[in-house]
Amino acid sequence: MSGFSLALAGFGVMLALMALRLPIGLAMLVVGSAGYVQLNGLEPFLNYIRTTPYQIFANYTLSVIPLFVLMGAFAERSGLAGDLFKAALAFVGHRRGGLAMAVIGACTGFGAICGSSVATAATFARSALPELRRYGYDPGYSSGVIAVGGTLGLLIPPSVILVVYAISTQQNIAKLFQAALIPGLLATLMYCITIAITVRRDASLAPAHERIAWAERLRPLLGVIPALLVAIIVVGGIYGGIFTPTEGASVGAFVMLAIGVLRGTLGLSGIKQAIIQTAETSAMIFAILLGAEVFNAFLALTQVPTAAAEMIAASGWQPYTVLVGLLLFYIVLGGVMDELAMILLTLPVFFPIVTALDFGMPADDIAIWFGILVLIVVGIGMTCPPIGLNVFVVASLARDVPIMRIYRGVLPFVASDLIRLGIVVAFPALSLYLVKLLN
Repeated sequence: MSGFSLALAGFGVMLALMALRLPIGLAMLVVGSAGYVQLNGLEPFLNYIRTTPYQIFANYTLSVIPLFVLMGAFAERSGLAGDLFKAALAFVGHRRGGLAMAVIGACTGFGAICGSSVATAATFARSALPELRRYGYDPGYSSGVIAVGGTLGLLIPPSVILVVYAISTQQNIAKLFQAALIPGLLATLMYCITIAITVRRDASLAPAHERIAWAERLRPLLGVIPALLVAIIVVGGIYGGIFTPTEGASVGAFVMLAIGVLRGTLGLSGIKQAIIQTAETSAMIFAILLGAEVFNAFLALTQVPTAAAEMIAASGWQPYTVLVGLLLFYIVLGGVMDELAMILLTLPVFFPIVTALDFGMPADDIAIWFGILVLIVVGIGMTCPPIGLNVFVVASLARDVPIMRIYRGVLPFVASDLIRLGIVVAFPALSLYLVKLLN
């Protein structure tokens, strides 16, 4: 069997194992191991697997993942998400669709201290969805807003997925955080514009409410101060070069713990739950990283990544044609696959292809720009049918809302995402401006 045929068979078997509910990391590990043995023999594989796990997990940079996850877990259990929502509600809640915009604004703030899309969606499904429904918002539309708001945790720094991309492609984490800020804020703006348009077309989705007096608007702002403090310390410290992303994550986790304890909203039980959640999430991520490493070693032996890059380079296709094709493939794949597995599986093939193309900019800039584009399409995949992980998370907490109604609620935002993707593709400077400015 040729290398290409073996790689194709490997992908098919792996997807079949995932469909049978085998954990993603284990599916990649099993198929990668079998393919490696088939191509190189059992003894070379045993030598490889004897040292590979240590080399992966002894990487100091990986420590940033559990630290950011821990910071987000402390934030979730400290009630900061609710405070952010109340503050945004006080200023825009009187507008038609204002509560939905408040959710988007609060998700943006929470993303700056959480870094996880799923955690952001789950947190606001618990804290904001009851409020939206109490004020008469359509259940499907409300759930859709929270599902897409959760994707802001992918782009607004710090982002766990962006850290994984940086480690996988050997890019600078701080530069990727800088590159993600403007596209992330653009997502917030476009989601709010989408809300304004959709509620104008169908007023039943989001009724208007009374304006809150200015004196009463100032009180909720006090609750936002802790979240702003953490965001400024972590993101500002990383951007300013005061400390590395790993140091920033550890400082952020400690400050978030201190804030929760001093506010009296984070007790021993909450701390224990946050630590357990961090251990479970980190173990899942590390298992996927190990499985992806073995599977990618198998792919490297098949020569498929190198052959694909050489074939596209020799095809004469325009660079943007190739890029758009890859992004469309990501969107399709994101509808049926977990975002972390999708990135780790495709990067060994796609990353060499993209960085070898001539976009009129240095290879390092292309790598950073492509990382932001990947995050945008991953976000689209997290809300698109037939899976849309964020939709499933919200649906699990809003059991009385049919999942098809939630999918209808997210469709206008998916259209907004596609427009935003086109803008970031057309104008790489949106991703690279802060990188150039701060370095």
